[in-house]
Amino acid sequence: MTKTTLSHRINGLDTLRASAILLVLMYHYMVFVSHEASFGILSEIGWAGVDLFFVLSGYLIGNQIFSAMQSDRSFSLKKFYIRRALRTLPNFYVILAIYFLFPLVVGGNPITPLWKFLSFTQNFNLRPGSAFSHAWSLCIEEQFYLVLPALALLVHRLGKSVKAGWIVLISLMCAAVLLRSWMWRDVGSDGTLYYVTIYYSSLCRFDELLPGVALAMLKNFHLATWQRVQAHGQTTLLSGLALCLLSFSLFVNYSYVDGQGFLWFTTAFGYSLLAISFALLTMAALSPNSWLYQWRIPGAAQLAMWSYALYLAHKPLMNVLISPLTHQGVSVTSASGISIMFVASLLGGYLLFSVVETPFMKLRDRFFPTSLVKATTAENTNKLSSTASSAITSHSSTG
Repeated sequence: MTKTTLSHRINGLDTLRASAILLVLMYHYMVFVSHEASFGILSEIGWAGVDLFFVLSGYLIGNQIFSAMQSDRSFSLKKFYIRRALRTLPNFYVILAIYFLFPLVVGGNPITPLWKFLSFTQNFNLRPGSAFSHAWSLCIEEQFYLVLPALALLVHRLGKSVKAGWIVLISLMCAAVLLRSWMWRDVGSDGTLYYVTIYYSSLCRFDELLPGVALAMLKNFHLATWQRVQAHGQTTLLSGLALCLLSFSLFVNYSYVDGQGFLWFTTAFGYSLLAISFALLTMAALSPNSWLYQWRIPGAAQLAMWSYALYLAHKPLMNVLISPLTHQGVSVTSASGISIMFVASLLGGYLLFSVVETPFMKLRDRFFPTSLVKATTAENTNKLSSTASSAITSHSSTG
């Protein structure tokens, strides 16, 4: 990664994406490796890293679509789908092949039929404990990539107002709350059915992408309001942190009760509150006067770049390492065992990023460039100074 490329990244977004992948790693380590909260409270709430990825994806993809529609550039649905495929599929297919070709990676767990992975429907009726189960979130994102641009283009061509778009977005978020409430009545007391019916469900979790889409709508259709909100980045940051802590408290203390099951309020509203809190943090990450935007945390940019590859690769790598570490007398709950597992995961993620993801990203930008990429290249050539908004656009174009 060149210095020029790094200079066009946004510190706040890198920090959030790096935080998301670290949370996921700590949660998964507890669930299928150490079977204890090796990182304390961060292990217990680490699953929320996926929810943060959802919000970030909602903003980045929504911004790509809406900015193209708002400018003189024409939005090409075909090019969008091709660019998304080149961005997400190569890494996924490599890890998928590893799971189906090397039984050791599966670890004796049942695995979903191949056609469900290939059609990105694996998250439907997914049972906890299945091999490559962490692909469920990728399925939801791929479904989102398929639906959102087509829906946005349809509304745009029909000449519907922005107000109608807001009504649809808010209605969908409310519908998800009602759907989780309705499903909770039948599965709230059964942990397995709760995960199958609610936690892994596209219909029950898609609303967590919508607060990110709302940010993209605000930026592209209500610029004056966007700029006013950006001027209060510190307030947005503190509000997001406060709501995030409240959401975590709900899930840690009022999500599940032994002998009773999952509780209604947290099931119905908790995921929405968490996504809104992450949207506020994302807004702060885009606000030049907030700490989140200003602070560059060492290593965050690299973790952010490798996050997708790392998300896919860490679980099979950890599964393979459990047995040899145990035979060598290295406990997976010890500091050395944890260090080996995380270093191996980082190396595996970096390798997948370098060998598979990066070449396909270069092919994508060579044969299917966007106007945003061209504008960024021209900006670099002319050595123009980056403003906050141009930096945001540059980052979004690489999502």
